[in-house]
Amino acid sequence: MFNRDRWNEILEALNANRLRTLLTAFGVFWGIFILVALLALTNGLRTGVTLQFANRATNTLFIWGQRTSISYKGLNKGRRLQLKLNDVEVLKEKIPGLKYVSPRLQLGGYRGANNVSRNEKTGAFQVSGDYPEFINQQYMDILEGRWINYSDIQKEMKNAVIGKDVVKALYDIGEDPIGSYIKLQGVNFKVVGVFDNPNTNGDSEEEANTIFIPFTTFGKAFNSGDRVNWMILTAHDNVSITTLKEQILAVIREQHKVHPDDLRAVGNNDLAEEFAKYNGLFDILAFVGYFVGALVLLSGGIGISNIMLIVVKERTNEIGVRRALGATPWNIKAQILQESIVLTLISGLAGIAFAAGLIWLINYVLDQSGPVSSFANPTVNIFVVIVALIVLAIAGLLAGFIPASRATTMKPVDALRTE
Repeated sequence: MFNRDRWNEILEALNANRLRTLLTAFGVFWGIFILVALLALTNGLRTGVTLQFANRATNTLFIWGQRTSISYKGLNKGRRLQLKLNDVEVLKEKIPGLKYVSPRLQLGGYRGANNVSRNEKTGAFQVSGDYPEFINQQYMDILEGRWINYSDIQKEMKNAVIGKDVVKALYDIGEDPIGSYIKLQGVNFKVVGVFDNPNTNGDSEEEANTIFIPFTTFGKAFNSGDRVNWMILTAHDNVSITTLKEQILAVIREQHKVHPDDLRAVGNNDLAEEFAKYNGLFDILAFVGYFVGALVLLSGGIGISNIMLIVVKERTNEIGVRRALGATPWNIKAQILQESIVLTLISGLAGIAFAAGLIWLINYVLDQSGPVSSFANPTVNIFVVIVALIVLAIAGLLAGFIPASRATTMKPVDALRTE
């Protein structure tokens, strides 16, 4: 029973040899600290990588043409596979699991030669020809105006949606870009929207220097005909793009007379597969965190059990006196068990508190210094902490069980005779 006298006895027993108590408690403290800290760091990595993918639909496949590596139907190997606009309709028709099929055209590039001008200001920017569906595959914040629509596509409108860094480069502070005109390689385009990409990875600066125009307008203005530089394909939510990938590549090979076994002709990047690999890695890291933490906790529990055995031996006379005065075996056992549980829980709570302080400090530094690539908001689920406390309580019981059982097996007369 947890009465005041028993608590006083527990505190006196723990204070009898403070250094020994601290060293014993450190094993449990360090184990729970390592467990919580490793899980928090793993979650920070998982969150950071997830944020990198957050601006894109992860159930997405990118494909582009490369050189063939196998001769086929009289065509030599080494020819360049050029995607065409009619590939889009073929893919939509033959693969109903696809939700979006967006062809893309690109011109210029960030930090390349100057290709955009406005009045006396010029800059090097990436110009992309896209369809309206693209914004559903790569998320963007429209800060002003609007995004490309199908009226722009059908009428081949010379409209442009520009990144916020394009505004900084071509416009004066406070100047409204909406409705103004810019020149893309000498062709005038009207600015109808300004966007910001909230992506946190290394591509965010480049994407903020991008200009989007309607796909059809791009083809007409820059004489690209029916060519497509690359495509972005997104599957329906209940369909994995990874399961459709081989079928998609097979359709493209068939369309362009590429040998069915030619794996080099169609380049591809499967975001779903890449995201799954990262998640698998983080699951392994989480398992390592649990495993290492459990081992350290186990060693700490063994240390507490050993110390309690020593304590029981040192207090043999005391136990004999208490037995002679009428203390029951359960009273003796409860005393030892409670001491073990208290020592375990106090050291465990201290470990959790120190780990929480470390997590807070890391988040504070991240808030002050800004986002770090592939790492953000390290946290631990409160459920994990609750389970850890329950495990600690059980560990305390187990650590004290053998010493408590040994104390109750001693006869009072034998205990009193022990020096």
